[in-house]
Amino acid sequence: MNIDFSIIWFAIIIFATLMYIIADGFDLGIGIILPFTKDKIQRDIMVNSVAPVWDGNETWLVLGGAALYGAFPLAYAVIIDALTIPLTLMLIGLIFRGVAFEFRVNALPKHRQFWDLAFIGGSFLATFCQGVTVGAVINGFEVTGRSFSGSALDWLAPFPLFCGFALLITYALLGSSWLIMKTEHQLHRKMCSITVYLAIALLVAIAIVSLWTPLTHEDIAQRWFSLPNLFFLLPVPLCVLACTWGIVRSAYNYGHYLPFLLSLLLVFIGFSGLGVSIFPHIIPPTISIWDAASPVLSQKFMLVGAVIIIPVILAYTSWSYYVFRGKVEPNENYH
Repeated sequence: MNIDFSIIWFAIIIFATLMYIIADGFDLGIGIILPFTKDKIQRDIMVNSVAPVWDGNETWLVLGGAALYGAFPLAYAVIIDALTIPLTLMLIGLIFRGVAFEFRVNALPKHRQFWDLAFIGGSFLATFCQGVTVGAVINGFEVTGRSFSGSALDWLAPFPLFCGFALLITYALLGSSWLIMKTEHQLHRKMCSITVYLAIALLVAIAIVSLWTPLTHEDIAQRWFSLPNLFFLLPVPLCVLACTWGIVRSAYNYGHYLPFLLSLLLVFIGFSGLGVSIFPHIIPPTISIWDAASPVLSQKFMLVGAVIIIPVILAYTSWSYYVFRGKVEPNENYH
């Protein structure tokens, strides 16, 4: 029986990336929507809703990067060369956001605003750069032989930049719907109102990306609009519309859990659509997962570790969310 380890590792990387978007997306989103409230108590509740789990969420980013490095070293090398600037800025943003998490809780009142700004700025920067990275990967890279031969500023193009703004909306929606689930009273109602507008804005962004990609990439257009693919993929936009309608309706009626669950489903559908567009290329438009793969022996060796570590990550992540389930109450020691 022949096992294609490249497919297995591609699936692992996609899974880790999706888990990162889902898990870390809503706490980055909280930083993005923090400027929508000036009340110090409400801001404290917003940050406290993710304080126990945010650092564990980033484990998926580390796993995805390490898996890409080990299983597809050519893809890793090209992406690092092509996207050095946005990836470095993303790490700077994550550092600012992480430091702000730890410092703001013990900061004096006169210093707390500074750490709030660091939290907001880090969340904006990290999210925007992640979106730019996704957009640049979809656009493809200029590769000669086995090396990136384009410019270090190729990512500074309209489509990647728009993807950066689209991801800001996506994470903001995840953050606001998470807070709908975790808060009550005035903050809950405020987040419901914000979620309605963000869901509509994300639907518009998804529509623009869905039209932009096939119009500028003939191979993507062929994949989506040729028969019989068109019939198989037609439910995708219908599901997007249904999820958006469900989010808006539930948030408008001050629901609690449904907006967040439907937001997760909407992100999953959008992410799956991007995967369908570029597969099997890991470096569009020419390098497939098999072209970029490391030796099979290396993939086998790494898979042993992945089989052990992934269930461990899933277990402690699930346990942390279970322990800190329920609504977030105001901090009595707030100063």
